[in-house]
Amino acid sequence: MAEPMKSRKLPRTDSIQELAKFWDSHDLTDFEDHLEEVKKAVFARSAPIKVQLQAAEAKALAQLASQRGVSREELIRTWVLQRLSRQNGARARYRRRGDKND
Repeated sequence: MAEPMKSRKLPRTDSIQELAKFWDSHDLTDFEDHLEEVKKAVFARSAPIKVQLQAAEAKALAQLASQRGVSREELIRTWVLQRLSRQNGARARYRRRGDKND
């Protein structure tokens, strides 16, 4: 029995899982005519930050992360992004009230 014909179209998705599934069953050389050179970095490098916690704090963090089904790092990142969002929102509200001394 012959193998089913593979799709000759590149997927249009940002899902890592969908892309991995696609490339698991396709060969890059089959799509050479669709490729183009990338002139600048596509993925920004992260800037890791080390945070010192007491043993009890690290344990509590690990428990919270486990309850939410995420890593400790992802939980901390979520908290930081939420706080930054609130801070940026507060600054924007402050500016809208007419303070020109910023």
